Amino acid sequence: MRPVLYVLSFLALIALGFWAYRENYTTQAALKEVETLQRQIVGLREALALQRAEWAYLNRPDRLRELATANFDRLGLLPMEPGQFGTPNQIAYPRSAFPEIDMPIDIQGDLPLEEGL
Repeated sequence: MRPVLYVLSFLALIALGFWAYRENYTTQAALKEVETLQRQIVGLREALALQRAEWAYLNRPDRLRELATANFDRLGLLPMEPGQFGTPNQIAYPRSAFPEIDMPIDIQGDLPLEEGL
């Protein structure tokens, strides 16, 4: 009986070693993938920061004013003035959704008294 237990223990030990070996390589592959993804994220963040800086540079008010002046014949853009905006009185608010009361209901009346009061 003992030799059978020794053989089973030895086989279990080999199986666990194989499992640990496989898990080690799986973990290393996952770590390499995470590292690659983190490098990609850093690169994308740097590209986004560069694009935001370029957008801010291109949207400078003095540059846009010069472009609007230079292309006035084609675009017809004029500077914004306060008179171009509406007032709060000009806003069309939706009507209330409450229904009209056609027939009033009498809610006053006699309540039945309980016996024994």
